[in-house]
Amino acid sequence: MLPAASFRPNAMSERDHLRDEAHVLFISDLHLSDLDSPVTERFTRFCRSIAGSCESLYILGDLFEFWVGDDTADEPLNRHVCAELARVRATGVRVHFMHGNRDFLAGPGFSAAAEATLLPDPTVIDLHGTRTLLMHGDLLCTDDLAYQAFRRQVRTPEVQRQFLTLSVEARKARVGQTRAESERVKREKSEAIMDVSPEAVTAAMREHRCDLLIHGHTHRPGRHEFEVDGNVRTRWVLSDWTLERADCLCATREAITRIQLA
Repeated sequence: MLPAASFRPNAMSERDHLRDEAHVLFISDLHLSDLDSPVTERFTRFCRSIAGSCESLYILGDLFEFWVGDDTADEPLNRHVCAELARVRATGVRVHFMHGNRDFLAGPGFSAAAEATLLPDPTVIDLHGTRTLLMHGDLLCTDDLAYQAFRRQVRTPEVQRQFLTLSVEARKARVGQTRAESERVKREKSEAIMDVSPEAVTAAMREHRCDLLIHGHTHRPGRHEFEVDGNVRTRWVLSDWTLERADCLCATREAITRIQLA
């Protein structure tokens, strides 16, 4: 079992991380949107150094700022990101990808190009003997009723089929309009509404019988302990990647540690 108290911010550098023991890495919310951006450059370095030395890499959603369909896989940014993940896979690392709220249209075409296994949200894994629940995190924000209604709508197969019949340019324009409206609405919402609901977290841990939860989405990196049916559980929140910050979680047989990348 992984120890409950293993949060040591800034304790490891990229070089420190490279060691012989089996380790699993988790990232999310990179929101890659520009081939020439510093965040994309950091992702490239990550793939060519740390990621290539791990046992498995889990990307828990919003790798891209948006993904409007697999027919855009050959666009410069998308092609580069997929190639870097395929490079990681070629080293023997198992690469797993879970949809976020920005890139849920990534499908078999993306999976093939990136040589990544698509995971449903949620997914339960055995992480070095600890039953662990992986989620993007937006499903836990149940207090945001408007968002949850929107999520259900855009995830329906019929809505997605209709969207994918549009031209790539029209899809990107619609995504831009949706994002602008979303940002406007966010400014009117409280911080609490846009965070996870403690009741939803407890329900998810109870339903899936897990001791550990790892998710992203909220852009509020941290580690939280809480009780479920009298037992202590742990929730790790992954960091988003910005100009100022970026990190990943590294899980070994002994502990989970946050690795600072920025």
